[in-house]
Amino acid sequence: MDLLQAVDMDDAHHLAEDLSGSQSVDRALRLLTLVGRGNELGATLGAIVEQSGLNKPTARRLLLALMRAGLVEQDERTRRYYLGEKTYVLGTLASRRHGLLEIGMESLRNLSRLTMDTSFVSMRRENYAVCLYREEGTYPVRTHALQAGNQHPLGIGAGSLAMLAALPDEEIEHVLAENRPALEAQYPAYTIDLIRDDIARTREQGYALNPGRIVAGSWGLGVAVRFPDGRVAGALSLAAIDSRMTPDRQPELARLLKAEAERVDAKLRRVFLSGSA
Repeated sequence: MDLLQAVDMDDAHHLAEDLSGSQSVDRALRLLTLVGRGNELGATLGAIVEQSGLNKPTARRLLLALMRAGLVEQDERTRRYYLGEKTYVLGTLASRRHGLLEIGMESLRNLSRLTMDTSFVSMRRENYAVCLYREEGTYPVRTHALQAGNQHPLGIGAGSLAMLAALPDEEIEHVLAENRPALEAQYPAYTIDLIRDDIARTREQGYALNPGRIVAGSWGLGVAVRFPDGRVAGALSLAAIDSRMTPDRQPELARLLKAEAERVDAKLRRVFLSGSA
């Protein structure tokens, strides 16, 4: 065995050690962040070693692993490290998911203009729904039950219920089981059986209804939006005082919501299809 082979075997041995376990994953992700901070100038190995607190051989081996994954690149001339092509792809995918607000803004404006009520776009975050934005309506009496940044367990509120009802039954039961402690502690007006009834009614009507359960007198309607593969992306919803959510008016509001949800669905399809070409 010559010296080069011995070095390669030794390097492979150390690489296997470095890449085993969650500690190595944490270290590699820390290095990825440090490389990203270099921006257009790139990051030197010395700077990465100093900022990470790792020794030089370990940092180098982890960088090699990141390079093989396409997450990091090294300039052959300067030897500086840069974010790789794969990070661009991952960032693009993430922006599509978290770009739901930008995609939905036109629909929010349309909804609030046509109804004079406040509209919302929300997204799913694991077992919760997070309000990304509220577009104020022009009707002088408004509800302030939901603000941007607020989150509720899936099933609590119109948009949140629309998302939950759009999930497969098995996933719904998992979400309800996970959220049971929060529901019992924070939402006494809701029970698991009540949410199941709400899901059935949502599927039958084609839209979700919150009849003032979170804040008395504040009613809401919601419709889910989906990614092209069928996964739930989020929801569009409307909220108003109860006198503006009468049974006679609900079908018209639901029609407008569904039309805008279809527009958002179509935009999501175009975004994803353009990236797969």
